[in-house]
Amino acid sequence: MRILHFSDTQLGFNDLDITDETGINQREADFYDAFTQVIDAILETKPDYVIHTGDLFHRPHPSNRAISFCLTQLKRLSVAQIPTIIIAGNHSTPRTRSASPILAALRTLDHIYPVFEERYEKVVFDDITFHCIPHINDEAANFAAIEECEASVDEDKRNIMMLHCSVGAQFMMEEYGERVYPREKEDLFEKMDYVALGHWHGFGSVGKHPNVYYAGSSERTSSADARNDKGYALITLGESLEVTFHPITLRPSHRLRIDAGESADIFDTLRSRGASLDVEGALLSVTIENLSATQSIDIANRDIEGCFPTALNVQVQRKFRRSEASAATESVNAASLQEYFGAFLEEQSSTPEEFTRLNSKVSTLFARYDEVNNDA
Repeated sequence: MRILHFSDTQLGFNDLDITDETGINQREADFYDAFTQVIDAILETKPDYVIHTGDLFHRPHPSNRAISFCLTQLKRLSVAQIPTIIIAGNHSTPRTRSASPILAALRTLDHIYPVFEERYEKVVFDDITFHCIPHINDEAANFAAIEECEASVDEDKRNIMMLHCSVGAQFMMEEYGERVYPREKEDLFEKMDYVALGHWHGFGSVGKHPNVYYAGSSERTSSADARNDKGYALITLGESLEVTFHPITLRPSHRLRIDAGESADIFDTLRSRGASLDVEGALLSVTIENLSATQSIDIANRDIEGCFPTALNVQVQRKFRRSEASAATESVNAASLQEYFGAFLEEQSSTPEEFTRLNSKVSTLFARYDEVNNDA
């Protein structure tokens, strides 16, 4: 039995003030292209089942274009009669029950099984049961859903658990309503043939659990994600579990770091580094470190961008010498103070876990600041 697992497609995401030849935001179009590539792969691979573990859309109220695109692509799976189970993530779940969940529209398609009603549901077939826990805003209700799932394991069939949350770590991404799976309930994973996760955007297994995997996102939502391949996971359930990752093709994305103290000419260094990379239509993140204030004055943002004339976008951050740290709030894209500070933390943190923990606290502080100012 083969199952194709993908997640966090974030349809409707847009970024940068750049449009394509049809007038659509270029990054929004990139996300549509990534989704289409996965649907193409499904139709070519012809798995027995397809699962999507949340954040199908970027927002709970996506644009008409995002909805129309999604329905058109999923209709291809419906026509091919490939059973497809989709759970809601925190991005596509309304914050109040009075709002209509967008995933309800998917019920109009045959062989597409959306799960979005903030409770445990199972989707049952002759040979397999999918135990679905979509995003649930209420923490107590989320825990109750896990307990209901625990009592519903079918010992006579294959069992697949689908979740959209953080597993194996007590830190989060500081997004509305997100969940950390309770450690005391991780024994439930052992009763499953496979546990499919959404929320974190990188593919990989989770800790000590050999059958628990994130599929990762289908596109990059930030420059911090530049090094990660995107695609889908193909799961084979035989005598043993086999999980393989299959990347799709995205526009190039690179991160460059230049030490101003070691470069005689920063622009020559940038051009030299760029010559070894595929920068045609690329997303570039350039960090210039160890700058003095006087050096910074002589380095125009436009000149930095000019080193990569064929790139789609060049995002630049300046990191000043410690003695001049008070000047280190400048960004080529006029990034917010929170974004700048987050980038600083990422550079200074010794591990990804330390960065996530510290950034979580910073995000909380900025949220409180915004709340106070909005109420003022």
